[in-house]
Amino acid sequence: MKPRVYIDGKEGTTGLQIYERLAGREDIELLLIDDDKRKDLTERKKFLNAADLVFLCLPDAAAIEAVSLIENPNTRVIDASTAHRTAEGWVYGFAELLPGQRQRIKYAKRVANPGCHATGFLSCVAPLVHLGVLPTDYPLTCWSLTGYSGGGKKMIAEYEAPDRDPRLASPAPYSVGLKHKHLPEMQKIAGLTCPPAFLPVLGDVYKGMATTVLLHDRLLTGTPTAQDIWELLSGYYQDQALIRVAPFGGEGPRLYTSELAGKDALLLTVSGHEDQTLITAQFDNLGKGASGAAVQNMNLMLGFGETAGLSL
Repeated sequence: MKPRVYIDGKEGTTGLQIYERLAGREDIELLLIDDDKRKDLTERKKFLNAADLVFLCLPDAAAIEAVSLIENPNTRVIDASTAHRTAEGWVYGFAELLPGQRQRIKYAKRVANPGCHATGFLSCVAPLVHLGVLPTDYPLTCWSLTGYSGGGKKMIAEYEAPDRDPRLASPAPYSVGLKHKHLPEMQKIAGLTCPPAFLPVLGDVYKGMATTVLLHDRLLTGTPTAQDIWELLSGYYQDQALIRVAPFGGEGPRLYTSELAGKDALLLTVSGHEDQTLITAQFDNLGKGASGAAVQNMNLMLGFGETAGLSL
């Protein structure tokens, strides 16, 4: 019998992207609620409890409510919201990040899908903390360029309006109060004693992301060079299907935000010299940064090939 899968919040950007990856698959049964009942609590509860696996593509409060509606002990959940990423009893859905994480996801009842900016930051930082190279109290700084699709339908409409504000053509730093909602997971999952100073930057591209961390090598354990860091990360992510480390210094003179748009993989570039290191993660904010990662987690939880339905 095929596993039954339900997307609660299919009409949102993340939900639609998950649906596009699943709609043509013949190894699952996709449960579809009637459009006129998608906000009907009784009907949603019925679907939530009928599914073997549920994707929650909802605002935080609605995701918490949806979990409370699930009474079927066999229903497994992947939550794409921020609500459960640091919550007890939830497994963080980043399979490649830490030893054993893939197995924890595989057997989990509740999986929290990572945030897009957090995915980029953690892919650069968490391995170095785990390997003992990056001190847990290192004063990290990170900035992250992102496409506007991560802002949802309202922001997409704003950027694609024919009479849009001409200022939208220029990159726009936001969350300038340095309290972005991804910071708690960035700190906790990396094992840091304090959150990084983090600045996201919105660009005039539909999707794509480039998240960058800059390091002073003299503050790292053993004072490794940038090439040493590259070798460490290359070994750490060796043989991973969805994360690749570029040759040292990168594959070109520029790192483009949209380089991996439309893909579900992530590319790490390490460059620099003896004293300073730059690490940049390029990926699709709707791919490895959201919907692609959610489908990867589903594949693990339901026993399918990890990259089934994904674009490499």
